Amino acid sequence: MSVSMTEQTTPQKPRTVIPIAAAEEDVGLYAAHKKIYPRSVSGYFARWRWALVFATQGVFYGLPWLEWGQRQAVLFDLGARRFFLFGLVLYPQDLIYLTGLLVVSALSLFLFTAVAGRLWCGYACPQTVYTEIFMWVEEKIEGSRIARMRLDSGAFSAEKLVKKWFKHVVWISIGLWTGFTFVGYFTPIRELAMEFLQTRMGSWEVFWVLFYGFATYGNAGFMREQVCKYMCPYARFQSAMFDRDTLIVSYDTARGEPRGLPAKGRAAASAPALGHCIDCKLCVQVCPTGIDIRQGLQYECIGCGLCVDACNIVMDKMSTPRGLIRYATQNSMAGRWTPRQVLRRVLRPRVLVYTAVLGALCIGLLASLVTRTPLKVDVVRDRASLARIVEGGQLENVYRLQIMNATEQVQRYRIEASGLEGLHVSSEPVVEVAPAQSRWVAVRLQLPYGAATAGSHKVYFDVRAEGGQGSVSEKAVFLVPR
Repeated sequence: MSVSMTEQTTPQKPRTVIPIAAAEEDVGLYAAHKKIYPRSVSGYFARWRWALVFATQGVFYGLPWLEWGQRQAVLFDLGARRFFLFGLVLYPQDLIYLTGLLVVSALSLFLFTAVAGRLWCGYACPQTVYTEIFMWVEEKIEGSRIARMRLDSGAFSAEKLVKKWFKHVVWISIGLWTGFTFVGYFTPIRELAMEFLQTRMGSWEVFWVLFYGFATYGNAGFMREQVCKYMCPYARFQSAMFDRDTLIVSYDTARGEPRGLPAKGRAAASAPALGHCIDCKLCVQVCPTGIDIRQGLQYECIGCGLCVDACNIVMDKMSTPRGLIRYATQNSMAGRWTPRQVLRRVLRPRVLVYTAVLGALCIGLLASLVTRTPLKVDVVRDRASLARIVEGGQLENVYRLQIMNATEQVQRYRIEASGLEGLHVSSEPVVEVAPAQSRWVAVRLQLPYGAATAGSHKVYFDVRAEGGQGSVSEKAVFLVPR
């Protein structure tokens, strides 16, 4: 096949690729996992991580115990098919709100990742939060990083047995309490606590407490970084949301290389110039996923910033400026940008599109919730009697209406019908429904015989709350026999 001169000489535009460095060592397909012993560190970002631990777990553990009126503030009552969110009462027909919430959450994650990388993973992800809690327990019981490594590599002893068993007892207790709290979002938690104390918990409740509890125990106690590296899909497609203006944890190669300890005394005069990195490897020792950030952007990096804290401590001791490892963008590192120049690139097209779509969805979802009618009606025909002639020469159709009260007060609803001349409700037109309850009501519609031609006719049930808490109109069919 011949190729034209134009095709031979036209240079191809290079593709823009965000490089993600591979691990330095080769790992076999069936290589045994090497346990990571993260070193504890104090600093600005470490304090932020713990602040998020307290905030997220305070909400998770405390929310089921919060009351709203005479009920639990947040409760997903699957048995009654009602979901309580503070002042909102939602039914399965309101599934659209759950769908909207999931879409908003996904777009928020995309927007946050495009701007600031994997900060969700490093600070608020449940896997990260519980791993941080479990590692704190491990350090308090078994000691520092060196002490834990020595304990694991040492021979069996009474000290090792006691520390290991005590650690696992605490871990299992945290996991089971987490599972109990999780089930408390679906079963009223105070009732669940009484059932537990009286050993009367249901089988499904016991199953989910154990399942969720031991999942927490296994993921945070044993799998840890393996969940982030191998199981979480977010780590794999993060590069699709990154660009060269995404804020990530970065190592300043121009400033840090070549690495090494500065020479002292007479040798300092003839020693080659070194960078600010002294190759202490503290950035590697504090990393919860065990990577070396100096190798560049890696998919295992969760953006926690602990390596930044560790490096800043070393820089302070070496009397050199902080920021050898810092949050920065690839463009800012290459162009030596100032913080103001970095901020200017935040509002780029990708971020603006995500923000516009997310803002529109949030406004639409909130508007729908605010204007939502706290009343739902389902109409079902009585199939046992499609149409019949009753006393007074009236033609009657029978229906069953499910009226759902989505308010926190007792409501009285008036049922009316329209669509045909002379159509009226012959049964009791006013029904009472308890707070946040649903009720099935048999409704008889009558029409003077001969007032309508044979066939099916479209009619409407108009259900209106007497207290002004909304009205609903539902379509039905009135049958006139031949």
